[in-house]
Amino acid sequence: MKIRQFVVAVAAALGLAATTVGGATAAVPPPTAGSLQRYDISATYVSGLSSGGFMANQMHVAYSDVFQGAGIFSAGAYDCAQNNLNTALYACMDTFQARKSPAQLVQLTKDRAAGGKLDPVANLSGDKVWLFHGTNDTTVKQPVNDDLATYYRGLGADVVYNSTSASGHAWVSPIGPNACTSTSSPYVNNCGGDPVKEMLTHLLGGVRPASSSALTGTLVRFGQGAYAPGGSASAISMGDEGFAYVPRSCRDGASCRLMVTLHGCYQYYGLVGNALMDKAYLNEYADTNDLIVLYPQATTMTGNPRGCWDWWGYKSADYAQKSGPQMTAVMNMAKALGAGATGTPGTPALPAPTGLAGTAGATTVSLSWNAVPGAASYEVYRDGAEVGTAPAGATGYTDTGLTAGTSHGYAVAAVDASGTVGARSAPVTVTTTGSAPVCVTASNYAHTVAGRAHQTGGYTYANGSEQYLGLWNVLATSTLKETSSGYWVTC
Repeated sequence: MKIRQFVVAVAAALGLAATTVGGATAAVPPPTAGSLQRYDISATYVSGLSSGGFMANQMHVAYSDVFQGAGIFSAGAYDCAQNNLNTALYACMDTFQARKSPAQLVQLTKDRAAGGKLDPVANLSGDKVWLFHGTNDTTVKQPVNDDLATYYRGLGADVVYNSTSASGHAWVSPIGPNACTSTSSPYVNNCGGDPVKEMLTHLLGGVRPASSSALTGTLVRFGQGAYAPGGSASAISMGDEGFAYVPRSCRDGASCRLMVTLHGCYQYYGLVGNALMDKAYLNEYADTNDLIVLYPQATTMTGNPRGCWDWWGYKSADYAQKSGPQMTAVMNMAKALGAGATGTPGTPALPAPTGLAGTAGATTVSLSWNAVPGAASYEVYRDGAEVGTAPAGATGYTDTGLTAGTSHGYAVAAVDASGTVGARSAPVTVTTTGSAPVCVTASNYAHTVAGRAHQTGGYTYANGSEQYLGLWNVLATSTLKETSSGYWVTC
């Protein structure tokens, strides 16, 4: 979208959003304050629009041990942005700049999985993936969406790609309040068909008709801070509250599936209220198909004025990996509902380990804790993300490959023989010894001469991390730091 068009669209979105929240009567039940409870979850899926679509792809790829498929409205291939806002805007939404090819991003995915930063890529082979892009969507251009289809097919996924609808940039639903070609708040369009049924049919293997009666489930409103690394949702550009629609059948003990649905930019609850939860047409299918729908919420912060999910690195360079703070928070919510669990719902969880302590070296942290009776293993968490396990009988773990002079928060949880993860220990903060890496600012040309970066086709990439830095010349500048030998990242 041209800059002038973009500004006009933003102004329109903000103005329309104000009327959406105040005037609409929602069919979705009023939210009920509560907490996320564990249910009998047999399979887990993820869906999203725009920034939520990029995030849905990241979640599916990073946690393919847990997610069986993804439904995505208008987004590009995994880590297209390469931790660079300009690349996100001009290569991964528009097509003014060059971007990495699907084949290059497939290889990046395999390399990260081999390094333990993502789940094994073999999990993605055969996974159901449903993609959608409208012919009037100029926000994320069609070639970018085409790349996402090619990327998934390169990993062996079973892809269905609907690119013939006349829709603008939006989630498309039979009860959407906007005209089909619209690109305006609350970004839920009605094009006369039922793409939501198409998506769920492909992902789930078939669905019963959506409910035409009043919804009978509960919309749970819960605090997101409990699931965010460090305990603060706002610190990672997430709202204080998230939502989960739980059908009566799931609440009563039926085996259910879970759909994690991620909103787009300018579509978060604090701006458009329950517009997406009310009009996405997911709850209607949830009621008749034993499907819980989790609606996590992002919000605005410095560097993220539109309330987007982090798909270009505004909060963390690890945004697309399992250690990414928003990724960790959403995964923690899904696990709290029972995603990936093997135990029986209602089984009492083991208590939190006590006495957690850590001893630091320059690149390692050695942890110790008191044994928990009945523990079959222990999960170890760094900064909210799981980083390893310790076997039964062990009361220690060494975390390696860290950066000197950096602080990390650690916690440990006991796991019983059924696979149920117990409560986490009280966290401890440990700082590695030595000095933190020094940030070096120089032209992209100077970085390549000094061995901190390299150039390909006139573009510059950091050595080791392969982060995109921009044009290869003496005018474009970047700031880099070396976190391990030969591995450079942006500061």
